[in-house]
Amino acid sequence: MLDYVWYASYGSNLHADRLSFYIEGGTPPGTDHLYPGMRDRTPPLKTQALNLPGSVYFAWESPVWTGGVAFYAPDPPPGWPTGAAARGYLLTAAQFSDLQTQEMYREPGPELDLTEVLRTGRSQLGPGRYETLVHADDLDGWPVLTFTSPWDPYTVALNKPSARYLRMVASGLHESHEWSPIQILSYLSDLPGIEGNWGGDELRLLLSETLETGQ
Repeated sequence: MLDYVWYASYGSNLHADRLSFYIEGGTPPGTDHLYPGMRDRTPPLKTQALNLPGSVYFAWESPVWTGGVAFYAPDPPPGWPTGAAARGYLLTAAQFSDLQTQEMYREPGPELDLTEVLRTGRSQLGPGRYETLVHADDLDGWPVLTFTSPWDPYTVALNKPSARYLRMVASGLHESHEWSPIQILSYLSDLPGIEGNWGGDELRLLLSETLETGQ
């Protein structure tokens, strides 16, 4: 039996306060979605900054955030930036299951079968946006797992993320990686879905306001 896994977050859960709603339950500020929380509400055993192979892109239309949200492409198309900034949370395998279930707006239930993803590196649980598991790396003897969409990054329809969502991602990058505004700007501005949709000055102003206010 697998005791622990590293959950690698590359989107809004880069921010520890955001992840806490998946652990403890509740409705995050600015949304109307109620997360039931995990059955085991123990905080993560460890957390640390990660840099995953692959890329992050923005697609879909989120009913919570409005606009596109982040997805992980382990095998990005040529020309996409490589190196996905993430944050690892060391959770029990059961907690990871409850987290993935809540990402799909479901109640925690039976634990996920991680056999396939650990054996082959990937496992598609269903057609949903966060139902494809990826074994991205290993750290301290535990697998680094994340979830993403099953969509083909070569043909996926990119979508501009909202300012509210980018503020959450930017503050999470600052919190987890201790990056400066310039480093965050350099990383975000090249990501598919942001590049070409957010002007440099516009994004720079948003990041400046976000990091100055801590929101």
